[in-house]
Amino acid sequence: MENSIAKNFTLPSLIGFTLPTIMMLVFIATYTIVDGIFISRFVGTAALSAINIVFPLINVLTGIGIMLDTGGSAIIGRRLGEGKAEEARRDFTLIALFAIGTGVLLSLLCTIFISPLSRFLGADAHLLPYCVDYGRILMGFCSISVVQVLFQTLFITAGKPHFGLWLNVLSGVANIVFDYIFIVLCDMGIAGAAWGTVTGFLVGGIPPLVYFAKPRASLYFVKTQWNRGTILHTLLNGSSEMVTSTAMAVTTFLFNLTMMRLLGEDGVAAITIALYAQFLFSAAYLGFANGVAPVFSYNYGNRNTAQLKRLFRMCIGIILVSSLVGFSFSYIVATPTIAIFTPKDSSTYTITLHGYLIFVWNFLFAGINIFASSFFTALSNGKVSALISFLRTFVFVAGSILLLPEFLEINGIWLAIPVAEALTVAVAVFCLLRYRKVYHYF
Repeated sequence: MENSIAKNFTLPSLIGFTLPTIMMLVFIATYTIVDGIFISRFVGTAALSAINIVFPLINVLTGIGIMLDTGGSAIIGRRLGEGKAEEARRDFTLIALFAIGTGVLLSLLCTIFISPLSRFLGADAHLLPYCVDYGRILMGFCSISVVQVLFQTLFITAGKPHFGLWLNVLSGVANIVFDYIFIVLCDMGIAGAAWGTVTGFLVGGIPPLVYFAKPRASLYFVKTQWNRGTILHTLLNGSSEMVTSTAMAVTTFLFNLTMMRLLGEDGVAAITIALYAQFLFSAAYLGFANGVAPVFSYNYGNRNTAQLKRLFRMCIGIILVSSLVGFSFSYIVATPTIAIFTPKDSSTYTITLHGYLIFVWNFLFAGINIFASSFFTALSNGKVSALISFLRTFVFVAGSILLLPEFLEINGIWLAIPVAEALTVAVAVFCLLRYRKVYHYF
């Protein structure tokens, strides 16, 4: 059975190939964003702030799925490139089982301890009930989200990217429809937002288990056995993506604490809106990077250096052009974007607009950083990938959050992400130049 990751790509075919993954992650990003819009408009900005308080827990659980997805995909893709299809299927099945078990365990723990976790993450007496109502429901079903995220890149590795796309379109539509039903029609408040998101999880997470139960593609579930080496290699190789998600959890926590100290709940709501924009932008680039990663893994395993070089040049060109376009568009539509979440006469709107016009400069740099981290994961160099991710999403951001407000006050908070992305570009470019003769991508 011929796998579509083995073909020689042109620029249009590469864009077309990665588009399903881009759209998949964008739809997944819309789950939380749609929750935010409905909650801000129909429940209130206090509830919107509560979502951001709980969000670090979601980051961690989602990160587990992404880690196993990207780390496992690199291993499976290389196996396919080496012509070891049966080994690839055994690894595929083992990784899926490990993901399900881990997701269930952590989901259970987060559900039981949601109240103390919310207090630790910064919820005060006013926000705590919102956090508990939202978090208890969402954490109870986040193991399904882990499964959904797991199969995003694995659908591509199996040569079926469009199936994953339509599945995520359906889950995104279900999330939006049931948000409206539960929040607006049934007046369930923040709990309705959680149930709307859970519906999206179920639509996106259950069908892949059914689909891969039979040999419909190059990958499907087979009898497997425990292999510690495969799991450890998967965890190490995908560690950069887990680092990214965990670091996002920590930096969101720091953003919330600092905003609560400087501007209160309105400040937390404002940074939530800005982070939604970054979440959507990053999802698009992560989708592109994850979409092309199995192709790099396959050609690396097949020792096709000519194709590696062509792919690398095309990817860099796509990222540079789209980053400039994305930044310009985000700057132009700042006012209507913010107005979706909060009325123009509100204090939250004023705070958000001022900060967003500073915050948006990070979009010039984020694309190349996301691609560089994913690229080294695809080449099974998890150490370099983790370094780039750790510096980008934790060291530089956390340092900026802690230091810049001391000199620039509230503007320092809004500059934290742009400064972190700019610093990471220097590291990413250095690594890409440093390893070009090792992997022969240019």
